[in-house]
Amino acid sequence: MKARKYLMTGVLVFVCTFILAAGIASAQKKMPDTVTLKLEKPSMSPVTFSHITHVQKAKINCAVCHHKDSDPKEAQACRMCHQGAGAKEVFHKNCQTCHKESTAKGVKAPTQCTECHKK
Repeated sequence: MKARKYLMTGVLVFVCTFILAAGIASAQKKMPDTVTLKLEKPSMSPVTFSHITHVQKAKINCAVCHHKDSDPKEAQACRMCHQGAGAKEVFHKNCQTCHKESTAKGVKAPTQCTECHKK
């Protein structure tokens, strides 16, 4: 009878641990495949880009774009900090600078307006 009690307690602890671990894993934010940067009153179309390409292929460190987030696994969307009229200048400075530097190194990156702002 005692052995059965220990066995049931062990099974219960295992199940609870598994449920807790699964809950923690599912609670972590998943990196989006694509990101769309949309301004409040745009003169051009929103910019949608592959987040995966920038992170995995180009190996850009999370802190380059998510510079105010202390934990890259909990990175916030750009619009959480960059809003209003200044957002356009921030996005252009960050994206265009990186794209021009990449192109200068022989890595293909869009540098013309309509290559990012697609209709």
